[in-house]
Order: sequence, then C-alpha cells, then structure tokens
Amino acid sequence: MSDVAEGFFEVTHNGFALLGLAIVFAVLALAARPDLRQSGEDQLMGWLQSRKPVPEVEVTDLEPTAIDRTTAASPQELPKPQAAVAYWLSKKYRVAVEPLSVLVSEAFDLGKRNKLDPTLILAIMAVESSFNPFAQSQVGAQGLMQVMTRVHGEKYESAGGTLTAFDPVTNMRVGVKVLQECIARAGSLEGGLKFYVGAANLPDDGGYAGKVMAEHVRLQQVIAGRAPSTSPTPPGMRVQPMPVVAPAKPEANSPQNVALASDL
Repeated sequence: MSDVAEGFFEVTHNGFALLGLAIVFAVLALAARPDLRQSGEDQLMGWLQSRKPVPEVEVTDLEPTAIDRTTAASPQELPKPQAAVAYWLSKKYRVAVEPLSVLVSEAFDLGKRNKLDPTLILAIMAVESSFNPFAQSQVGAQGLMQVMTRVHGEKYESAGGTLTAFDPVTNMRVGVKVLQECIARAGSLEGGLKFYVGAANLPDDGGYAGKVMAEHVRLQQVIAGRAPSTSPTPPGMRVQPMPVVAPAKPEANSPQNVALASDL
C-alpha cells in the first residue's frame, strides 16, 4: 500500500508539473501571437453561444407601420375645449376617447373651413351612428354621418372609391359636403336637416332636427364649461335658420322627395 501511494503521488506530482509547463508555454505562445489569442477567444465565444439556450420568439404578423393607419390620438394634445368634448362624448356613447379625439379635431377643422359649427357636425354623427364608423342603415346609408354611398359615390372618388365611406375622416368630409348642399338647397338649417334625413316633403322629420339640435346645444354647454342639460330638447330651444348665400335651386322636373339627400 505504501508503494502504491508513493507511486500515485509521484504520478500526480509529475502530471501537475507537466500541466503547469503546458500552461506556461500556452501563455507565452498567446502573448507572442495575438492572432492565436483572438482566434482562441472567438472559438471559445462561439462554443459558449452554441450552448446558450435559444429564447422562444413570439411569432406575429403585426406591422410596425400600423400606427399610420390608426385613427386615434391622445386627447391631451387637443385644446382644452376640444378635449372636454372628446371626454364627454366618450363617456356618453361608450367610445374610446383616443379615436374620438381625432374626430373632434377634424370636426373643428371642417367647421372652420366650411363655416359650420363643429358641434353641429358632431351632433349629427351622434344621432346618426353613435360614432360607429361601420354603421349601415337598412336603406344603405353608411359610416359616421350615414351618407348614402350609392348616391354620393362620386364624392368619394378623389379619396379612392366608395369603400372609403368607412374611413371615419373621409366619411366626415363627405357628410359635411352633403350637409352643406342640403342647407343651401333648403335655405335654412332646419330645412337642411330635413333634407339630410330624407324628410324634405314629409309633414315632419320624426323629431330628427330636434334631436340633432338638442345634442348640439349640449356640446356647446360642454365647451362653455357648464353641465349639459339632460332633457331631450332644452326648454325654449328652437332650430334657428342659417343664412345661406345663393341657395341652390332644384332642377326642373327633379323629384321633390329626398331620401337622405339622395337627389343632391
């Protein structure tokens, strides 16, 4: 046993001595040959990377440019009156405030360019579609402002065709054009709303103008910082005529009954 132990110690001692010498020679070689050191480091790093577990990558078909097609914006970027309108409409109609922020901003821009009260435009959208851009009526009125696409298809041509009726901003712009034509033809706001809803030659419009104007008044109260009235029609409120420059005259032999401004 003593001889075996002595032999094992001798072998081990000599082995460590040889290992130490090998390490010394390796260090000297690497110091003299930086290229060998770099090659060795690269090989070692490659081996370590190959042993590293590969993380699971979530497969997705989302596009990084999708934000360009999104109709949404932060309400904090709006002027205070517009932001107040967006938040109020969001709460009342249970619609996200971010897309409403875009619609409110567009309504104010359209109102300024077309000399219309922006709250009137928003009120029509509220009554017509409750801010559902994909709404469609039984007679084919489509989008936020429920424009008769098959009748006013030419108004969508510059935007790319009638399918853009479901683009919220495009539908708003076309709807405002139709509203302007209705008001010009009727010579007043009340008459224009009757034309817009297709009740020009009916005894009444089923309360449509009253609903629009009631919402219009409530939105004006929101802008003014007052609590909106909860009554369907504010007491004493009447639809006031809107002065129109050179109202458009109906063409000869044209049908008098208008279904959602279908003969404009």
